[in-house]
Amino acid sequence: MNTGLKDKKVLVTGSTKGIGFQTAIQFAKEGALVFVHGRSDLAVEKAITEIKSIQPEAKLAGVSADLALEEGIQKLTKEIKEVDILINNAGYFEPKSFFEITRGDWIKMYETNVLSGAILTQHYLKGMLERDYGRIVFVSSESALNIPVEMVHYGMSKTAQLSISRGSAEVCKGTQVRVNSVLPGPTLSEGVEDFIQSLAKTQGKTNEAMAKDFIVENRPTSLAQRFAKPEEIAHVILFLASDLSSMINGASVRADGGVYKSI
Repeated sequence: MNTGLKDKKVLVTGSTKGIGFQTAIQFAKEGALVFVHGRSDLAVEKAITEIKSIQPEAKLAGVSADLALEEGIQKLTKEIKEVDILINNAGYFEPKSFFEITRGDWIKMYETNVLSGAILTQHYLKGMLERDYGRIVFVSSESALNIPVEMVHYGMSKTAQLSISRGSAEVCKGTQVRVNSVLPGPTLSEGVEDFIQSLAKTQGKTNEAMAKDFIVENRPTSLAQRFAKPEEIAHVILFLASDLSSMINGASVRADGGVYKSI
């Protein structure tokens, strides 16, 4: 199948590990020019080296910037003038009791997970509309709909992404530019693996048993009854950015293993 991604310029934010890293690999395999992004030069260089070891013919460029800061966004947009495809993946999660979430926590979560993608979308969408071609995918979460009690501020940020995604898609009506969101369920990225390992150590369980118990206890509605692999989410992102999904626009596509109970 022809995905139509060969030679497209693709920016994947937060692509030095986890879902973003696997997404960068998938685009590289399709022959796209992939901009690998992280917060440090070292992390970006390491990711590029790893991708090259997997896909020797990969066309890659790197950029480091802290997208929670205005100066970081300005640095990135100055180095990367335009893109055909923007994957808004940069973000973080933080389990924390609701009453322990501080004003600073709310602000940091909002600036990192929401404003970074919102401002980059505003910046790159203009050029996409002028060229009448573009794809933007927000990597949200099932937590946008199924707000986790253990990290309400994270759920808030993911719900906000859906509003921005749908709203910016409305701006693209009648064009060849599409904006969508993907909603992964619990995914075994490096950060989540560390979280599971810490729980396993505390409770005296193996990592495998802890991961299984976490899904049963915290996401009992999951039909998959397991964590997703980052590459499984990356495949959905690739599809939404490809020509194969030409009639999907302004949508929130669930890749949550059936966690959210809705038809």
